[in-house]
Amino acid sequence: MEKILIVEDDEQLLEILSLFFQSKGYRVEGAGSAEEALEKYPMVDLVISDIKLPGDMDGIGLLERIKKTYPEIPVVLMTAYASVGDAVKALKMGAYDYILKPFDLETLEIVVKKALEESSLRREVEELRRELGAIYQEKRMVVKSPAMEKIMDLVRRIAISDVNVLITGESGTGKTLLARVIHDLSPRRKGKFVSINCAAIPENLLESELFGYERGAFTGAVSQKRGLFEVARGGTLFLDEISGMSLAMQAKLLTAIQEKKIRRVGGYDEIEVDARIIAATNQDIEALVKEGQFREDLFYRLDVVRIELPPLRKRKQEIPLLVQHFIEEFNRKHGKNVLGVDKEALTALETYYWPGNVRELQNVIERAVAIQRGPYITREDLPEKVFEWKDLEEDFNLEEYLDNEMRKFMKSAMVKAGGDKKKAAELLGLSYRSFRYYWKKLGME
Repeated sequence: MEKILIVEDDEQLLEILSLFFQSKGYRVEGAGSAEEALEKYPMVDLVISDIKLPGDMDGIGLLERIKKTYPEIPVVLMTAYASVGDAVKALKMGAYDYILKPFDLETLEIVVKKALEESSLRREVEELRRELGAIYQEKRMVVKSPAMEKIMDLVRRIAISDVNVLITGESGTGKTLLARVIHDLSPRRKGKFVSINCAAIPENLLESELFGYERGAFTGAVSQKRGLFEVARGGTLFLDEISGMSLAMQAKLLTAIQEKKIRRVGGYDEIEVDARIIAATNQDIEALVKEGQFREDLFYRLDVVRIELPPLRKRKQEIPLLVQHFIEEFNRKHGKNVLGVDKEALTALETYYWPGNVRELQNVIERAVAIQRGPYITREDLPEKVFEWKDLEEDFNLEEYLDNEMRKFMKSAMVKAGGDKKKAAELLGLSYRSFRYYWKKLGME
């Protein structure tokens, strides 16, 4: 229950305002001067103050004092027509709004309600910002769910070693980011973190990207080029979508990992390499091994430690934190000042299935920030797909759900028809025979 401090030297008006807001469910404190108000304001959620007050401090001075020490408390000023200039000045100093005397109480209530709602949203934003300290190593790995906490505990333990890591999970879950966190926590963080998408590059180009090539090795090779294994020396080589690599290329990669040596395309000399290998895939790599599409020996070389990133739909506790993080990121990118997301929009974001996982959420928030004009993202700023989706429980039974809905409609029709089944059937657009059938089938006799 919110608490309001009303500062007014007119005792009759102070009593009227106090009784009115108490009747609306608020707790109310009263003060007859700014000096008296200063003794009470830190413990309230909103201040309503007249500008003209007795004593050495008026409402403007009270506002200034409040905003210096507790800027999050909204202040609504009451003023006579003659002091509108002061009220406008007060708005520039941080007052939430002003209302002209005489006024009707309902108008003041609307202003107060809106101020408290926005203040509540700002507090939530601040709380989220504090919680963003849970984003590990100043990266975007939001750790809120038990599953992610368990993963990060494992990451901390294996980061200090040099073991190869295989990260699995759906597209968009943050596999690249997690690989980067492992690198940043490891003794190799002074070296480079080098990544390549193995599925996005043709086999002949992938070999020269990984191992480099000598001048004249093929048409267009006008100079020598180091491969990513060499570039990542002393650091980490991240092989994304490793399952998209051909069997022939897998054999060459296996040799490089086992021997810790490579040979550039078109070259003869062996070059020693020292890069930690982290691989990732969104495929069922064990199934690919059984089907002969992925080398078993390479799989075991990569799968020393496996980390399976859960999809976003299984760690929805992190959605508010991710949303706030992305808002701040895209505020900087697009020069915006979006504060957060309103409740309806956040509920939709938490309910949506997110088939594209964190990457899809990131894209949705960037779009919302880019087109946003106000301080908060609302329904209008989000794609309709977010609101059309209904999340299903794991034990959801469609037939049972439809039966329950039909019972509700049939009961409602019977009430409107005064218990007459024929009339109820007409209301539902059913024949009397069909109505009786469903009435019996659904156990409503």
